[in-house]
Amino acid sequence: MTWVITRLCRECVDHSCVEVCPVDCIYVYDGDDVEAFPNQLYIDPEECINCGVCEPECPWEAIFEDEQVPDVFSDDTPLNAKMMDDKDSFSVPDVEEKDKPSQEQIDANKAKWGYTA
Repeated sequence: MTWVITRLCRECVDHSCVEVCPVDCIYVYDGDDVEAFPNQLYIDPEECINCGVCEPECPWEAIFEDEQVPDVFSDDTPLNAKMMDDKDSFSVPDVEEKDKPSQEQIDANKAKWGYTA
């Protein structure tokens, strides 16, 4: 079992999860193929130790256990795994402090992707 970062992270890319990950398994895509790898963070499923410390740190509520990923985000699990095929184009990002989103921003982001909890 591993954790998955869903599209709720897209264009938001908060680094709070990166900061707490004890094994540095959260990556950002450095390549040019944004069709294949949109602007979000990715968890390497082979490196993830399933500690779960990343999930409560994500202000966008974008991280789920792989078996708990909502159906609307079903494509995001294989997308996270796909990053292993192009690992040289990924790096652990330097942590950047960002303002935390408001509940209204979080709700709007969820609505944009068709997610209702």
